[in-house]
Amino acid sequence: MPPSVWEKIKGSWTDTKGVVKEQWGKLTDDDLLEIEGRRDQLIGKIQARYGVSREEAERQVQTWERRQR
Repeated sequence: MPPSVWEKIKGSWTDTKGVVKEQWGKLTDDDLLEIEGRRDQLIGKIQARYGVSREEAERQVQTWERRQR
């Protein structure tokens, strides 16, 4: 994934948080504050909240990223 996609996500994190929350409803507002647009943090939180493997969390984020372009 080109870094430009995540630069855009980080830059508009306040707006993006709502989209992330729609996709992963188990993430708390505190989780979203902690993530602050960082991809690795998002993957870790999905892994923890949903009890999925890192690979599965990564796959979910990749699918989501493709829709954010």
